[in-house]
Amino acid sequence: MTLRELLRADKLDMKSISAHLDSLDATTRLAEVVELTKTDQARLFEAAKGHRAITLADVVPADRPAMAEVVHQGKNTLPAFTRFAKVFCKPQGNGNGPKELWGYNRNAGFIESTVGPGYFVARLADDPSEVLIDYLKLPPDKPTEWPKIRDNKSGLGRFVYHGMQDVLRGVSKHVSIGRASKGGKDMNAWFVLCRQE
Repeated sequence: MTLRELLRADKLDMKSISAHLDSLDATTRLAEVVELTKTDQARLFEAAKGHRAITLADVVPADRPAMAEVVHQGKNTLPAFTRFAKVFCKPQGNGNGPKELWGYNRNAGFIESTVGPGYFVARLADDPSEVLIDYLKLPPDKPTEWPKIRDNKSGLGRFVYHGMQDVLRGVSKHVSIGRASKGGKDMNAWFVLCRQE
């Protein structure tokens, strides 16, 4: 049974979905995740509420050094340019663990250069079982190899990233599901992420 087949059930069994994803090798897991349609992602987002708390250590594992990137391959529900990645790192000086992560959206060269990298800061959401990806706040620094930090209000980025926040919910060890909002209002836009080892 595939992930999409599990998502066709009348009532989603999140334990079975998580176990299925955790049982797959990395290549198969990503292949199944990026096949999800808009309907699949919307259903998964609702079913994932309260299922599996996601922490900053799920996004960037604790054994990763500061400023070392962790890539989450993604698929969004936009009409075009649906494949992308959210790339995260821990800031310097973690102490007992970071209170936030820094990151940006890695897209095909044309999108990234014209729209911008869409930098954000990630932290625990008001619901501590979720992570908030906040484009209202820019990281003060970045790994050397990442693109230049650009204000999300500048250029074409203002139409995409300005005023946006994403809520991320845990699905399995490597997979999370998110929904975008702008100006505090939920958008009809979801995305699924798969953390790469």
